[in-house]
Amino acid sequence: MPIRRRTLLALVATSGLTPLLMPALARAEDPRLTERAVGNPAAKVQVIECFSLTCTHCAAFAQETYPDIKTKLIDTGKVHYLFHDFPLDQVALTAAMVARALPPERYEPFILALLASQDRWAFAQGVDSTNEIWKMAALAGMSKTTFDATVADTTFRDAILAAQKADATKWGIDSTPSFIINGEKHAGEMSYDAFAKLIPDA
Repeated sequence: MPIRRRTLLALVATSGLTPLLMPALARAEDPRLTERAVGNPAAKVQVIECFSLTCTHCAAFAQETYPDIKTKLIDTGKVHYLFHDFPLDQVALTAAMVARALPPERYEPFILALLASQDRWAFAQGVDSTNEIWKMAALAGMSKTTFDATVADTTFRDAILAAQKADATKWGIDSTPSFIINGEKHAGEMSYDAFAKLIPDA
């Protein structure tokens, strides 16, 4: 999904961040800001997916392509797969914050559940998206106290936005999903066969 540049700039602007703050945020010891990844860290191929939880193309990729990637490339030890938050709006940002506040082992199942149910929590008419995210977080084992503290944590929000801006600057990300495969950017939703062609010895 193409980035609404005005929206992205507005998100970053409201955080009050500058590039000078990014190194300090990168060194933050907040465990919520550590990498969220699956697979063998020693794999020869590293894939970074930059995604937004309200991106319909990201949702389609997660449902149609990612399962084959998981079984054929990640579980076999060929790929180390990293998830990088790239929220395109405030709803996606809230969802990303909540996902990262869960224990790391629950992160992947939770974001896949969110992506599979966008119509219910992100796009349904008359729905309170934050409340719908809370219902799913509760099912994943999060307390209401933790949830409320997470969505109100502006420092945490700003750190996610800083990481997003750093990815946009470093890799030239201008749409979601985008993939960095061993340091090379590839943009757009794709089939498993198209994805596998980008993986050495897949």
